[in-house]
Amino acid sequence: MGNSAQRRIFRTGLKAGLLLLGLCAALPALADVVCREDTIHLRGDWGTARFSVEIADDPAEQARGLMFREEMSAGAGMLFVYDRPQRASFWMRNTLIPLDMIFVDETGVVQRIHQNAIPLDETPINGGEAVLAVLEINGGMAARLGIAVGSEMRHPAFDPEAAAWPC
Repeated sequence: MGNSAQRRIFRTGLKAGLLLLGLCAALPALADVVCREDTIHLRGDWGTARFSVEIADDPAEQARGLMFREEMSAGAGMLFVYDRPQRASFWMRNTLIPLDMIFVDETGVVQRIHQNAIPLDETPINGGEAVLAVLEINGGMAARLGIAVGSEMRHPAFDPEAAAWPC
């Protein structure tokens, strides 16, 4: 075998190795897309975002919500999940930090956003009808990221057959 053939084989092997290395480097990023109970993903024309969430899916957890918390990290939130779509209304009783509330339908599409709910305010915040989930994040975060009505949420709470962005 001549030097020319050996160089071609070497270059082909090198390209394959670099491709494999690139795929291996991408695996952690692909793992971020996997649906997990403690993580939600949002996407829209504005880009994407990920939040680590606590789940409030029973009446006691939902009644307590984020009450009495003095702070919450920027990448954290609480996801309220209902058994079926319903009318959702919130207030800020005993809630010490401003919150954005993102109201989502059964397909995972954002229907309404209430920004910067006022701490300790007991005025009802109407999330609308047919709400399956509500994401609470730090006040002002939705605007900073560009999260808007029509954005899509990805989480195991949404039926993959009906979800706009299924798991």
